[in-house]
Amino acid sequence: MSCAACVRRVETALSELDGVSEVAVNLATARATLTHRTDWAGMEALQKAVADQGYEFLGIPDDAGADPITAAREREIGDLRIRFVVGIALSVLIFMGSMQHWFPFLAGISRQPLMVALFVLTTPVVFWVGSRFFIGAFKAARQGTTDMNTLVAVGALAAWLYSTLATFFPRLFAGAEIMPHVYYDGAAFIVTLIILGRLLEAKAKGRTSQAIQRLMGIRPKTARVVRNGVEIDVAVEGVLKGDQILVRPGERIPTDGVVLSGRSTVDESMLTGESMPVLKETGAEVFAATINRTGSFTFQATRVGAETALAQIIRLVEEAQGSKAPIQRLADKVASVFVPAVFGIALVTFGVWYFLVPDPVFSRALLNFVSVLVIACPCALGLATPTAVMVGTGLGAESGILIKGGESLENAYRLRTVVFDKTGTLTRGEPQVTDIVPAAGVEAESVLRTALAIEAVSEHPLARAVLAKGAQAGMEAEAVEGFTAVSGLGARAVLGEEVSLLGNRRFLESEGVALADLGEEAERLTGEGKTVVFVAAAGRAIGLMAFSDLAKPSAAEAIRTLKGMGLSVAMITGDNAATARAVGKALGIEHVLAEVLPGGKAGEIQRLRNAGQVVAMVGDGINDAPALSAADIGIAIGAGTDVAIEASDITLMADDLNAVPRAIRLSFETMRTIRQNLFWAFIYNVIGIPIAAGVLYPFGGILLNPEFAAAAMALSSVSVVSNSLRLRRRWRRILARP
Repeated sequence: MSCAACVRRVETALSELDGVSEVAVNLATARATLTHRTDWAGMEALQKAVADQGYEFLGIPDDAGADPITAAREREIGDLRIRFVVGIALSVLIFMGSMQHWFPFLAGISRQPLMVALFVLTTPVVFWVGSRFFIGAFKAARQGTTDMNTLVAVGALAAWLYSTLATFFPRLFAGAEIMPHVYYDGAAFIVTLIILGRLLEAKAKGRTSQAIQRLMGIRPKTARVVRNGVEIDVAVEGVLKGDQILVRPGERIPTDGVVLSGRSTVDESMLTGESMPVLKETGAEVFAATINRTGSFTFQATRVGAETALAQIIRLVEEAQGSKAPIQRLADKVASVFVPAVFGIALVTFGVWYFLVPDPVFSRALLNFVSVLVIACPCALGLATPTAVMVGTGLGAESGILIKGGESLENAYRLRTVVFDKTGTLTRGEPQVTDIVPAAGVEAESVLRTALAIEAVSEHPLARAVLAKGAQAGMEAEAVEGFTAVSGLGARAVLGEEVSLLGNRRFLESEGVALADLGEEAERLTGEGKTVVFVAAAGRAIGLMAFSDLAKPSAAEAIRTLKGMGLSVAMITGDNAATARAVGKALGIEHVLAEVLPGGKAGEIQRLRNAGQVVAMVGDGINDAPALSAADIGIAIGAGTDVAIEASDITLMADDLNAVPRAIRLSFETMRTIRQNLFWAFIYNVIGIPIAAGVLYPFGGILLNPEFAAAAMALSSVSVVSNSLRLRRRWRRILARP
């Protein structure tokens, strides 16, 4: 495919197949993505539809050992390189012959033999070097349509045909005393320069897909499996669920699994974008293609083949790079009428210059006709969006940001409000002991020791936090007797020979225990959104402990960054209003939606959208999935559940909230690149076509030579792809900022 008109032709043909409901064809990747019913026309009909439009069906990427598109592009680059070398060598000779008066050693050759020699040199350039243009134009004509190949083929053929007739039948064009000029050099350079443009474009398009190629390239080839007590190396495709796999230092982990024995650090930067290695010990999850750094360990395979995290990332990136941003529809509409419109302008140009200007000259009218055809560039319009989307989604994957497609990028570009779920997203999701306040004359260590002894046999959600605090202090839980849990109030146990209590204010008061001077401290801590538990021994309150679900280290910085980008930030939670407001205040969030049940989160998001806001929802849990789907953009934290990730538009592989502003900034930069590409593609044609038609001729006699028009056409599409590749440099600078 060469331009947006080709894309439209293939999309139309595929959308007419029985059972096909949606088609997206990507010019930059040469992929078509179809959505269809189970009772659709089938693969044979699909292949026939592609072939009937004059294109080669390369197969299904997932069914091939290597990506057939990459292999086809490499073959194309090799073919284009050979044709360009032949074309430029012959074109230089043709140019020298056409400019005989510039080269003294050619002065002795008479005109007619020289013209015949130029004809012999030009014909293979036009019809062999440029054969792809004529083949493409013929295939388009068979379908009753036109594309970029048609413009190039007609332009080059017109210059060659005129020159051929002028060589062998000169009297058709001139009187007996005036010999017509020939344009063999124009025909040759038109083809050669556009072949050069195609070569540069193909190379540049290959670089836009480097991210997906790197992801595919890091997939391990073998695994060291322990079967029946014996270590054997097997192809990674032969690994089965439940296999025990040994990984040594420096090796890539072959598949996803859970560590059974051993201890090591693993570089997961290819998944998360985070450079710090992650400690792995018994029970920890490991992922395919990550690199084992320090120690050896054995793990059990839990996901293999297409189920691994890497395989799912590759699939998501492939789908994203094959998707279309809504802004592409504008280019598609223009493409549907572009080539016919250019032909119309070219014919009008010829008519004006041959019939309406003073002293009309056929050759000048023909040259302007050819210039209009070869300067018009529908390929730039077709490449403007997909190349930027490919680079943007690829950069995201390298940075631990998975973007589902062009529509997600465009929606993120328009964001005005970012809503965070609290528990597990802004906070760690597990309560921690934040304060230990002893009563007068009591040591904080005694308060913790008593609480630790009671909670060691408790199943209360706060028990884990107390145990963690005790372990941090190097304490071991003392044995208790007669443990009793009082639902909704607390717990009672005998420690030593004394009855000890742990619970809320109501529990201690019901047991006749006075709070003494702890009441005011309890109110202060409660006002900060913390949960307060009193500890008593021997009928006396000895202290209290405060618990809070602490904010993640990256939360405050991420919120500051989002506000600095001009976005409003809100928090939504099912917690009580006091706790929610305290967390919001600590993080700098003024807009807090508290006491919202899981089923009501989606309704709150919809309410914000109905108020005219473009809303992103950031969450991680199953109960966040409806809200993620309801938002314009759902952003799932990768440490969360598969359900949340499936419901989201953007997935953050690292549990780092700074990735939220990075993802939004990446979408900003990608959309900025798309708009730049479309602007230059449109402005190039808006300015270039009138100049080629001769609108500047009254102002100094300026006309555009067809060779220059061809060079401009070749460079226009290359410039669009190159501008998309500039996004990589801008993104690296953004990531390098402190």
